[in-house]
Amino acid sequence: MKIIAAGRSCVRLTGVGVVALMALAWLCGAGFSSAAAAKPYPERAVRIIVPFPAGSGPDQVGRVLGRGLQDALGQSFVVENRSGALGSVGATEVARSAADGYTLLLTTNTVQAANVALFKVLQYDPVKDFSPILRLITTSMMLMVRTDFPAANLREFIAYARSHPQGLTAGYGSAGTQVSIAKLKALGKFATVDVPYKGVPLAVTDVLSGQVSFTFADFAIGLAQLKGGKMKCLGVTSLRRTALAPDIPAIAEELPGFETVLWYGLMAPAGTPQEAVRLLYETSARILRSEDVSARLAAIGLDVAPLDPEQFGAYIKREVGKWTKEAQDAGIEAQ
Repeated sequence: MKIIAAGRSCVRLTGVGVVALMALAWLCGAGFSSAAAAKPYPERAVRIIVPFPAGSGPDQVGRVLGRGLQDALGQSFVVENRSGALGSVGATEVARSAADGYTLLLTTNTVQAANVALFKVLQYDPVKDFSPILRLITTSMMLMVRTDFPAANLREFIAYARSHPQGLTAGYGSAGTQVSIAKLKALGKFATVDVPYKGVPLAVTDVLSGQVSFTFADFAIGLAQLKGGKMKCLGVTSLRRTALAPDIPAIAEELPGFETVLWYGLMAPAGTPQEAVRLLYETSARILRSEDVSARLAAIGLDVAPLDPEQFGAYIKREVGKWTKEAQDAGIEAQ
């Protein structure tokens, strides 16, 4: 028996009582430690990997979203560009990162769907290696040439291309642009010499310098070039004209059935805690639906189109099949 002094009074404990008291103290300590360890997410800076160059459509969306998340959650969301291999470089980095919610991927239809058909060996699995958070936007593209290109419209462009059997040069920096070039030459019955780039902005730069004849550009890039007056657009890849540029015809008006629709989304490494995924989804969806952000995105041709994690995951699986067929129908061989 032990006697524990407590002020003027004494508590007389048996051996069993001592053990019980020690166990109680341990449990209280463990509970306190667990509570201290379970800090709310995020407690430090979060990286958003954009697998395309600065200035690209995904980069612009990533920076808008990052600022919104930073304001809403009180931690830094830092955009880092990791371009190369049609987005595969950045996607592989995220797939191999810790599944803790502190490394995210601003993905696209190229990275999460089309690359399955474009590469013989892909260093990541677009379904198994990621936890979907949400689809962000959908958009289409613009067929861009220099203002001095000898064609005023798509019909003249096709006639000019057919008159050059050696093939016009076409720059691509994403699956959407590569597939669109393949569709255009198949339906227009002309040849091209295709030139790969790490991103669409680099292809646009070489069109401007005269290194390549044409490219397809996201609205976020194409509209800025139109305003600059050094490039012109001969058609958009949506089935119908867009309100952003109602005077520019849809390519489908000249080549029926032509359509290419793109999308961007947010992903995390597989196994990321569902609490973090849900918080990022709910916060990002609110940001996208805010009047300011949705208006800013609409101004550059991006339509807010959120899907929740479950919907987005199912959507990606369908998109892998769709883009595989798109690539096959366009005659694109895996690299």
